[in-house]
Amino acid sequence: MNDPVLVINCGSSSIKYALVPASPGVPRLSGLAERLGGEDARLKGVDSDGRAFSRPLHGAGHTDAMAAILEGLEGQHPGAVGHRVVHGGERFTRATRIDAAVKRAIEATVAMAPLHNPANLAGLAATEALFPDLPQVAVFDTAFHQSLPPRAFRYALPDTLYRRHGIRRYGFHGSSHAYVSARVASLSERGDGGWLVAHLGNGCSTCAVWQGQSVDTSMGLTPLEGLVMGTRSGDVDPGLHAHLARHLGWSLERIDTLLNKESGLLGLSGLSNDMRRLHQAAAQHHAGAELAIEVFCYRLAKSLAGLTCALPRLDGIVFTGGIGENDGEVRARVVEQLRHFGLRVDAAANAEAVGGREGRIDPGKEAHAPELWVIPTDEEGRIAEETRQLLKEEAAHATK
Repeated sequence: MNDPVLVINCGSSSIKYALVPASPGVPRLSGLAERLGGEDARLKGVDSDGRAFSRPLHGAGHTDAMAAILEGLEGQHPGAVGHRVVHGGERFTRATRIDAAVKRAIEATVAMAPLHNPANLAGLAATEALFPDLPQVAVFDTAFHQSLPPRAFRYALPDTLYRRHGIRRYGFHGSSHAYVSARVASLSERGDGGWLVAHLGNGCSTCAVWQGQSVDTSMGLTPLEGLVMGTRSGDVDPGLHAHLARHLGWSLERIDTLLNKESGLLGLSGLSNDMRRLHQAAAQHHAGAELAIEVFCYRLAKSLAGLTCALPRLDGIVFTGGIGENDGEVRARVVEQLRHFGLRVDAAANAEAVGGREGRIDPGKEAHAPELWVIPTDEEGRIAEETRQLLKEEAAHATK
């Protein structure tokens, strides 16, 4: 398929989109419709000439926003639509053509991704209304992690909870981890070896990849488990829920809000979930900001160290995501806590690895030392690639 793929990443009040051409060198049209449902709803993005644009979408919902996105595609018609879907449970191990049964399966996992899957379904409905004749493909965040062995995905809970209710570790950020691990395998002479990937943004996760397959990851049943994130707590004592309920009288809904929206960097600092603002405040000796950065980096280093258990050997670590791609101080702090693995940062290379630059940030002087890389993620490109591959396979099967 030579037509571009329209990639849709739909949130509860936003739609991130990218029109991804078949040829890598052709510029993408991309943007974000945000604050949907409100009078301050807005569509902003970049056109084919690289110029930024922004225009109001007063009160627009998902369907109206999709229509505005379509108008902004400058006459280019997609050949297919690829949707990011956060949770696919155990059923989906790869990109899948969307039909009624697939939508029912996505609905069945809403309880495990209540902030994400309903929004993904809303995006599906909007694009189906506008593009009724186009192939619609779901690419699941959880699919890349379906290669985890039972020792990595099972919780130490009664077996019936897994067998009957699917309570296990699923992992997320699959498109990012898949893209970045494949990219480093193509760039490094070590190829498809043992890599640790740290996807660091407002949501954060780590992943151990061996020969192109995910073998362990930090997120679990939901995107709340694991690292300290922007507003999410990451790992806490499972007894915390009962403690807050008994001693403070909090409901499950209140506790869920605490852990998902009021914790992480925001909760620790009492200031912000934005790492850039925390660095500025820490430079002025703001105690909360200093603590938040320290806890973030320590917990990240601890996660990466633990994930080495899943790899026969450690070939290197790759940093990606908004923080991972741009924050040299965080990278240096994390690597400093992993020196016993033979990891070292080259200060100059680390300082230069910002703003979408790709490359190694280790000295590269010790032949057997693990490598350190910064690789900008491309989730939209990965979703488009998987969408094209599925349709290519379907076409080949149809001609047999």
